[in-house]
Amino acid sequence: MEVLLTIREVLNRTTKYFSGKGIESARLDAEVLLAKVLGVNRIDLYINYDRPLVNSELDAYRRVVAERGQRKPIPYITGEKEFMSLNFKVMEGVLIPRPETEILVEAALKYVKKREIHQPTILDIGTGTGCIAVSLAKRLPSASIYATDISTEALKVAKTNAREHDLIDRITFLQGDLFEPIAKLSQQIKFDLIVSNPPYIRTQELKELPPEIKYEPFLALNGGKEGLVYYERILDEAPGYLKLDGLVLFEVGAGQAHMVQDISRNFNTLEIIKDYSSIERVLMLTMERRG
Repeated sequence: MEVLLTIREVLNRTTKYFSGKGIESARLDAEVLLAKVLGVNRIDLYINYDRPLVNSELDAYRRVVAERGQRKPIPYITGEKEFMSLNFKVMEGVLIPRPETEILVEAALKYVKKREIHQPTILDIGTGTGCIAVSLAKRLPSASIYATDISTEALKVAKTNAREHDLIDRITFLQGDLFEPIAKLSQQIKFDLIVSNPPYIRTQELKELPPEIKYEPFLALNGGKEGLVYYERILDEAPGYLKLDGLVLFEVGAGQAHMVQDISRNFNTLEIIKDYSSIERVLMLTMERRG
């Protein structure tokens, strides 16, 4: 008679296997994947800790465990990632939303509220999954939001996420490089806020990052030799698209906040915000007043 493995045994074995592969979040990953396969919450695994798994469940679990063992990121396996308490669809070829980027969204929301901007116009450059644009649209019902990306795959995923949250009519998605699709619009638009989490990893550092990074799109990570290429390009063009008191909010890499400040010739620094690890993560810039 075949002896079936229980949830307890499967989790313990998978945790040991993942640890041997150098995965730091071994136990958490084992739980997330099993909960996904079984269609339950993680807490339910422990409520039913000694329940045996049937063969079909074990087979499905082994398949996703094998993928994670190859260091494929969890969101690419499960097809989803939580961001700002919302669930976002994720697929290979599109950057996975990071918790640090939530700080950028929270800073934008705080700024709009503090300045009492009742109908803000917002541009999200390099929208990826649409996590920034969708999160802002969800919390700012009166905002006009535009989101651009050069990637066809990214825009497809972003539109899917906007649709999932009933916001597809609230966000204008445009394909093109940075401001290019905005420049092509028939009407000229000036924005209260321009937000962006551009590629900012130095090219040389990409090869030194964890194996999971190789699954993410190179274009969405590579910021050039110093990691500043896209900051320079955005800052050069941004004055033509901002209202007089407009704001640019950037997510920046570790140690880059002051480097970006140095190339912000037409802007003054409003604030630098640190992340949960005390790394300067968000840079808020306002246009200089002339005359």
